[in-house]
Amino acid sequence: MGLKIEEGRLPGVLILTSDVYTDERGAFQETFHQHRYREAGLDAEFVQDNWSHSARGVLRGLHYQIERPQGKLVYVVRGEVFDVAVDLRAGSPTFGQWESVLLNDRDGRQVYVPPGFAHGFCVLSESADVIYKCTDVYHKAGERGIIWSDPDLGIDWPERNPSLSPKDRALPRLREILPADLPPRGDGMS
Repeated sequence: MGLKIEEGRLPGVLILTSDVYTDERGAFQETFHQHRYREAGLDAEFVQDNWSHSARGVLRGLHYQIERPQGKLVYVVRGEVFDVAVDLRAGSPTFGQWESVLLNDRDGRQVYVPPGFAHGFCVLSESADVIYKCTDVYHKAGERGIIWSDPDLGIDWPERNPSLSPKDRALPRLREILPADLPPRGDGMS
């Protein structure tokens, strides 16, 4: 089984690609193997798995945690999404910068979003099933977010009028967030 890990444009973001084996019966992909991932450079302990099913045009995010921050290994098992990570680590030279990765059910690509980053995605296919492994358990009191359309971030979303939850629609801009509501400088920073 082959696994390739590339560093993203932002420090700590990793883009992983594993082999997908297809034949007339369907396809097979190893989505996680702790030993192989560690050998390849992703040395994170995952403690919770999440699944999200969404329709075309749904945008989820941009979410992050200030207590019990989560690193997330994200991949798509059905469909296609535009996945985004935003660096929110205090003191980071890339604070407020974003990176996007196209994830789908065909090419074996995954993205690791480290703790201290906001994360979100927009569904490009008819529907999408997204799985993400987390390095810490969800802690509701520590959850925060940034509005998807923050002009200061300038994310080039492929959907101009996405379907949002009421919670995501009411999120603040980054400039409106108090320092105490941003993640501390975290993993992957030197």
